[in-house]
Amino acid sequence: MSTPTVYEMNHPLICHKISMMRDHRTPVKEFRELVHEVSLLLGYEATRDLPLVEHPVTTPVAETVGRFVDKQVALVPILRAGLGMVDAMMSLIPAAKIGHIGLYRDHDSLRPVEYYCKLPPDIENRQVLVLDPMLATGGSASEAIAMIKKRGAQRIKLVCIIAAPEGIAVLHRNHPDVEIVCGAIDEKLNEHGYIVPGLGDAGDRLYGTL
Repeated sequence: MSTPTVYEMNHPLICHKISMMRDHRTPVKEFRELVHEVSLLLGYEATRDLPLVEHPVTTPVAETVGRFVDKQVALVPILRAGLGMVDAMMSLIPAAKIGHIGLYRDHDSLRPVEYYCKLPPDIENRQVLVLDPMLATGGSASEAIAMIKKRGAQRIKLVCIIAAPEGIAVLHRNHPDVEIVCGAIDEKLNEHGYIVPGLGDAGDRLYGTL
């Protein structure tokens, strides 16, 4: 996972589920379930390079050596849409600590505005997975990552479901050390800063606030 910086998963199940998410007729309940399922699949890739440590294990049959995850993980969803990805990630990494970053995008300037930040006190010792379904302009993700770095974190990945080329470019420019794991890279942003073809506002579709 050291290369490429952006990893777009082209797994058939992810393609299928994202296509269902794009459909404007998909109801809230089903949309939430799809976010969970896609996040679970993305989580496998995002954690592929977690270091392992060996310890002896006694099975019912013999002595052996088990391989266990040695790197502590922190999950940091960007509120509010990122919360829809947390349960899936927690099912993979139940010992992970969870932080929260609250940002919203100003509709006029399209720039992120911070309103909340609470991170694990040992964030500097953890592999951090920043969760946000959509990487659009890249402003919110870039600002969230900057906030996490200020608190000492050194290993950070962004996990998103759909990314726009413009957002990827911003992350590359501001945080070239941060890897992006996504389900799909879409065509572009429109004049309102929404991903095209995208799936609309992920937070609104998750929580039924359309």
